Amino acid sequence: MQHSWAGPVGHASVWLGPLKDLHHDKANARMTNLPPPQVTQLAPSTEGDNGSQALHEATARRSDAGQYSRIQTIALIIIAFAVVLFLLVQAQFLLVSLATAIVLFSLTSDAINFIARLQVGPFRIPNWLASIAALMLISAVLLSLTSIILSQVNTVLSTALAYTERAPFAVAALFSWLGDDIEASILSTFRTSEISGYLRQIAAQAGNLLQATVLVILFVGFLFAERIWFDTKLTNFFRDETQAKHVSRIIGSIIHRVNYYLLVKTAVSIVTGLMVFGVCKLFALELAVAMGILTFVLNYIPNIGSIVSTIVVALIAFVQLEDPSMTLAIFLIVTSIQFLNGNVIDPMLMGHALRLSSFGIIINLAFWAAVWGIPGMFLSVPIMVALMIICSHIPELRGLAVLLSREGLPDTERDLPRLPGARGADSTRQKDLHDTNKAAAPGE
Repeated sequence: MQHSWAGPVGHASVWLGPLKDLHHDKANARMTNLPPPQVTQLAPSTEGDNGSQALHEATARRSDAGQYSRIQTIALIIIAFAVVLFLLVQAQFLLVSLATAIVLFSLTSDAINFIARLQVGPFRIPNWLASIAALMLISAVLLSLTSIILSQVNTVLSTALAYTERAPFAVAALFSWLGDDIEASILSTFRTSEISGYLRQIAAQAGNLLQATVLVILFVGFLFAERIWFDTKLTNFFRDETQAKHVSRIIGSIIHRVNYYLLVKTAVSIVTGLMVFGVCKLFALELAVAMGILTFVLNYIPNIGSIVSTIVVALIAFVQLEDPSMTLAIFLIVTSIQFLNGNVIDPMLMGHALRLSSFGIIINLAFWAAVWGIPGMFLSVPIMVALMIICSHIPELRGLAVLLSREGLPDTERDLPRLPGARGADSTRQKDLHDTNKAAAPGE
């Protein structure tokens, strides 16, 4: 019986086997044709997009922060410049006196050092005695110049008040070649203007000159008293002897340049003033001395001072002489003198000591004239020299020094002067090294 049942079961297995295989093949085919899961494909792409977006947002935030920081820095610079400009204008009298005292101190500091090194027999002149002598000399010169200028101002004002009636007609006559209408309008303009009132205001401002002179003398005296401690203060301020010596060399370069400029300008101005005085005396002008002094003083103002002094001399000559041909002759002679001394002799003597840009001088002159008025015009060139030298030795500001220099070549380390004791220290160091090598030679 078992054998009889086994046959049908075996035959059933034989028939069911192909059916199972066919079922598995269809299931595999259906599984093969199914699309792949969307989650496994989208997951990496979504994570990459999120990372790129986060990186982009972080970069944008950093860019916004950097732009905001730049705007904030520019705003702070503008505010600081406005505050400094306000303080410069408000403290004009004090700062002008201090700047003048510093210039005078730099002029005499080298002379004091020279006098202090002199010996009279076995005695050496002490430093304090040389400083007192220099202060007395500066005080005498300043007070003498102030008294001369004030006396000439009074002479000019008294003479000008006497010419106030004739001056409008003389000035209007200069424009007669333009027509009667122009001459009449200029005459009415000068008649309505209160020339005497302007002259009295100038006299009142000239009265402040004596106060400024006394303040300058006081500042110079205190600078002389402190000069022996300058090196010690520099060393303690920077806490680095090498840096202090470098700053001292920069200050020495500024003093040397400013001193040379002022000495050359003073010599040229004296010669020019004497020549203008001679021309005015030759034509019998009443204000010959005043015109000579005015020419001497205005020659310290670069480019513009000589033009103003020439025009003033010509106007005074025309008002007094009332002769166009004589006035033209005086104008041409004075112009020739100014051109010869200012454009030939002055550059020849000055050489490459300043190396300042002509356009930079005009901009600097206009700025300090707007801030400090006429005293600022006199101090504009020394301030520009100091600014260019300082910017030359600061890497972040060297571009400004390039703009201020004439050839675009500001100072370098080689242009700085040596310290007074540097040469002696180098020779002593070389001598010690030579002695050491000589002593070590036998042992070798």
